[in-house]
Amino acid sequence: MKNSEILEFDHLIVGSGLAGLSSALHLAESGRSVAVITKREIYECNSRLAQGGVACVIDKDDTFEEHVQDTLTAGAGMCNVDAVRAIVEAGPARIEEMIRLGTKFTTKGDLGKASGKEDSAEFDLGREGGHHKRRVLHAGDITGAELERVVVEAVQNHPNIKVFEFHCAIDLITSKRLDAPGPNRCLGLYALNTQNGKILTFLGHSTTLACGGAGKVYLYTSNPDIACGSGIAMAYRAGAKIANMEFIQFHPTILHHPEIRSFLISEALRGEGAVLKCREGRGREPVEFMHKYHPMKSLAPRDIVARAIDSEMKRTGEECVYLDIRHLDEETLKLRFPNIFKKCLEAGINMAHDLIPVVPAAHFVCGGIKTDINGATSIQGLYAVGECACNGLHGANRLASNSLLEAMVVPKFMAEDINTHYESFRKGRPPVAVSLNWQTGNATDSDEQILIAHNWDEIRRFMWDYVGIYRTNKRLERAQNRIKLIQKEIEKYYWDFKITMDLVELRNIATVAELIIKCSLLRHESRGLNYNADYPYKDPDLECVDTIIQRKF
Repeated sequence: MKNSEILEFDHLIVGSGLAGLSSALHLAESGRSVAVITKREIYECNSRLAQGGVACVIDKDDTFEEHVQDTLTAGAGMCNVDAVRAIVEAGPARIEEMIRLGTKFTTKGDLGKASGKEDSAEFDLGREGGHHKRRVLHAGDITGAELERVVVEAVQNHPNIKVFEFHCAIDLITSKRLDAPGPNRCLGLYALNTQNGKILTFLGHSTTLACGGAGKVYLYTSNPDIACGSGIAMAYRAGAKIANMEFIQFHPTILHHPEIRSFLISEALRGEGAVLKCREGRGREPVEFMHKYHPMKSLAPRDIVARAIDSEMKRTGEECVYLDIRHLDEETLKLRFPNIFKKCLEAGINMAHDLIPVVPAAHFVCGGIKTDINGATSIQGLYAVGECACNGLHGANRLASNSLLEAMVVPKFMAEDINTHYESFRKGRPPVAVSLNWQTGNATDSDEQILIAHNWDEIRRFMWDYVGIYRTNKRLERAQNRIKLIQKEIEKYYWDFKITMDLVELRNIATVAELIIKCSLLRHESRGLNYNADYPYKDPDLECVDTIIQRKF
């Protein structure tokens, strides 16, 4: 048996998206050491792909209360009102901070003639589904990439932060794992160096999970390959409370093209007047349909739009619907949506003249690791921020562009909370013991990689078919039976063979799939993103009642 190398830092961050790197920057201000652990390059994250923008009250004609109310309406009675208000009100200060770091949000002057204000420094605020005001700051249609550029540069230049690229977190180290007395507390984590196969032990006085979403649990997703729900899975295995995993947001509009997969067509197009249309038969001109489903039509909240599209596709037998933004000229579209315009051209679609074929796909997890407004979990010393956390902001359905706002605001709250408790975290940690080390045991190299590929594919397919936009009890029970069998195979494989990143990710998506299925079976109503045909109505007694799952030791 061979022990792993032990690395000690004051603070550990898992994930290099906007939430993770913002956390690192705030914690590093204290002068203490911070490790950022990310399984690929630092730029590889969901945040970088965010097109729309940051929802924030900037305009004089907008108010915090209006933003709060739009968030609560989208959240369908499941938001924590205090959390919503705190995050919304903290937004402007974080926007100013990002601008000081070098973020360049689009102004009306940047859009030149298209805006009619060629010299204006006024922000070009967009509007997206569920918003009644223009309050979305953006950097063209690559807002996430611009924000990520700025925080990556700041992190790389900070002397107190060390980034470990190509290190895949495996599991958290907790006092319960070591059979230590007292409440469960997090001591650090194990991580696989994917370039040399070595496993490292990271120890920290605080550990923050900022691992992003879990879109790869589904067959069709807007997420990159890294989005396997690792933070949620690790926290569950460590004994943390997990909340509301039934609320999986499906983005209504992913480009439908055989050679271009997972490319998101931003909701900002609908904010600029694009309308959804469906073909009523081969050879017929597509017609609008959202008026049948919601008063806001194509600007309805995402859960309603996604279900409407799914319903129209099933009704007509068509394999997609269409976005029509042909009321805007080519010059305006190129200025406002340069990246989307370019990608559509690659697919042979000129947005100014052609309809854009779109389908729904898994996009965002509104549930996750249960936390308070500061990101604190039910395990001492363990925090969670960003998409892997559930702090009550999103409720049963995320309001468009609130995710980047959350990723900037909550890390500041978290850092302040950690600084308050730092001395107790430091003094309360048990001494480093040999039992903390990862031991390879008798694990051997596998000659059956096909098991990983087959189970990965099967999970994603039955999750799409049985636990997707439209659910029934029978479908959920089928999925539950399948995940139990697959998990038995995975666990045996996990303990018999040497760890690889593919195996770690398979184990995580299986855990997250189990949590989504369990939460979906526990919620006996249809609310927000959870639609079950066997319970087609909201139950008023379940409003603001979280679905909580916690592993028992």
